Amino acid sequence: MQFRQQALAKLQSPEELDLPVRFARPQGWLALTVTVLVMAAAGFWAVRGSVTSTVSAPAVLMHGQGSYVLQSPVAGQVTGVLAEQGRRVRANAPLLKVRTDDGDTVVRTVAAGRITSLVATVGAIISTGSDIAAVEKIAKPGDPLLAVVYAPAENAAAIPDDAAVDLTVQSAPAEEYGVLRGRVKAVGRTAQSRQQIGAFLGDSQLGEQFTRKGRPVAVLVRLDRDPGTESGYRWSSKDGPPFAMTSMTLATGSIRLADQRPIDWLLP
Repeated sequence: MQFRQQALAKLQSPEELDLPVRFARPQGWLALTVTVLVMAAAGFWAVRGSVTSTVSAPAVLMHGQGSYVLQSPVAGQVTGVLAEQGRRVRANAPLLKVRTDDGDTVVRTVAAGRITSLVATVGAIISTGSDIAAVEKIAKPGDPLLAVVYAPAENAAAIPDDAAVDLTVQSAPAEEYGVLRGRVKAVGRTAQSRQQIGAFLGDSQLGEQFTRKGRPVAVLVRLDRDPGTESGYRWSSKDGPPFAMTSMTLATGSIRLADQRPIDWLLP
């Protein structure tokens, strides 16, 4: 009964049309203005801004011709090693002397290059087809080094031509000498298997190591030259390491991917 009387009294009272209405306090207007400005700036950045990202992957410094694994054409005992690891050899150069059932035989190289690995030693028994050496093919003695970065296949499409690459070289600590600078020269079209990588590098263990997380794509990197450094290449530090770079040196490459607009992440 009490609530009914209050409702009737409310209906009988005149409307309070002469009282001022307060829509918002100044603090509320300030908060609304800031919110609108932030949203406008975020929208502009999402459409016109860009985000830079990189991908890191294992790499090898080498000459671009690749390597080959030399296999023994005969079976027998090694009686002489006629070349040294690390030395350049010409095509058809003598490598090993092997005693077979038909007499002594000289095993020779197939193509000119630098011997990066020499497995056979004096006294070792080798069989036909066994690996005895790995030879990196080099067209000319003065050919510059390149880097081959084995990047994840899913990132290959986002690697632009001439993209900047920073290489952390194992033999030259980055905290002391900085990183080696380079530019993307070419990006492989297909992912490579363990066997393909091992055959190109002349090292089956590297082929296995570089495919542990899946089949990668080979990215060929041209190293920036700098005659003012001891290595002959440009580093993030002024001088770089006080020694020359050699082929088959392991590194880690950081490739700058194509810039993306944030709005592209929201669009299908």
